[in-house]
Amino acid sequence: MNQIKLFIELIRLKKPIGYMLLFWPCAWGLTLAYDFSNKLNDYFFYLTLFFLGAVLMRSAGCIVNDILDREFDKKVFRTKNRPIASNKISIPLAIIYVFVLCFLALLVLLHFNNYTIVLAFASMPLAFTYPLMKRFTYWPQLFLGITFNYGLILGWTSIRGEIDVIPIIFYIGAIFWTLGYDTIYGYQDIKDDEIIGLKSTSIKFKGKEKIFLLSCYSILIIFLTVGGYYMKLNNIYYILTLIPLAHLFFYQIKNFESKNPKNCLMLFKSNNFLGLIILLNLIITKNI
Repeated sequence: MNQIKLFIELIRLKKPIGYMLLFWPCAWGLTLAYDFSNKLNDYFFYLTLFFLGAVLMRSAGCIVNDILDREFDKKVFRTKNRPIASNKISIPLAIIYVFVLCFLALLVLLHFNNYTIVLAFASMPLAFTYPLMKRFTYWPQLFLGITFNYGLILGWTSIRGEIDVIPIIFYIGAIFWTLGYDTIYGYQDIKDDEIIGLKSTSIKFKGKEKIFLLSCYSILIIFLTVGGYYMKLNNIYYILTLIPLAHLFFYQIKNFESKNPKNCLMLFKSNNFLGLIILLNLIITKNI
């Protein structure tokens, strides 16, 4: 039972915000591509597959991150008690867990078309090298955005079997969404990160954080608008897009306190609600 508890802690299963933020772009891409005049069985089937894939790959990613960052985690107050950093789980056992999770994710992936499978494999280098970026660049959040929102492309190709400019437009917007919310997240550890020499956009834009967030979220809204235009979505889409706009600009940016870790975590978690809002917007608009 103790090993099970440690495994659950290792993969952050009790912290669903991580895999939900990975899942929402997948659901957006799937919804954009799906023809709702057909039966809904396939839509919910693929939605379930993407959810399972998000949970499994995020869990594997957490373990890889903790293996690579174990020496840094020991020096950060928030992460020093993680199972690997505190030596409660050995590196060999953690690697076995990674292989098991990736194998289960492969079983999920095999339900998709060949084009989507190939694209998914192409994203693996991004997924497992992201944790190293904070050592070399102030833009690890950008690499996270490229990696975390890749599922939007996969959601589209799982239905259409080909790439298109439309999912790329939404994908670029989603990258800036991640760039914003993970910068907020980074302010929780900024003091420790500066001491041990890690890099992030939180450090790079220290003192100008609200301007940076405003820039990121403005680009997201612009690309959501342009994507809606290319999809030829009706006016209801643009009206409903005002809701995430209000959440981003008036809730997150207005209430952001960079020196308050609890505030940073609360605002970061609120992006789960934003992901749901955008998904519901797409579903409603495509069914009117």
